[in-house]
Amino acid sequence: MKMTKTVKLVLPTYQELPNMGLYLKQVVAYIEDCTQDLASITITNSMVSNYVKHQLIPHPTKKLYYRDQIAMLLFIVVAKTVLEQQDLRQAVQIQAQTYDLSVAYDYFNAELTNVTEYVRGQRPALAEIGHEQTDEKQMLRNIIMAFAYREYLYRYFHQADNESLSN
Repeated sequence: MKMTKTVKLVLPTYQELPNMGLYLKQVVAYIEDCTQDLASITITNSMVSNYVKHQLIPHPTKKLYYRDQIAMLLFIVVAKTVLEQQDLRQAVQIQAQTYDLSVAYDYFNAELTNVTEYVRGQRPALAEIGHEQTDEKQMLRNIIMAFAYREYLYRYFHQADNESLSN
């Protein structure tokens, strides 16, 4: 079976993320819009509230979420599909200790596009992103690889189900 829908994943860069402050409902809608091409991603108001409660992201300021929190949420919604909460917490902490959030997010974004296009067969080989190779970057690439393969399989089986229903 050939995958029918080829999509190009493009998340906003760190600087393109809204920084004027969004309410919870707006944040969820924004992340849903950003991740609409990732079929296995889900996010709800209660999920975001739980990430705040469990200190995966900082508390909103006067009920408003800003660029840093949105960047962290975009990483979390991808990583949570392949990591247990404790491992997710550790991954967030490692990245925070290693790189400035804007650098970490933009690397995550570029690597997500790179790996997802590779897994979907849209590029012949993985590109090397960035100039240095560190254990932290390898860990992040492996999280993204696990996600990309899971996403591919999710789409594949979902499409197979739809085809069997239409026959």
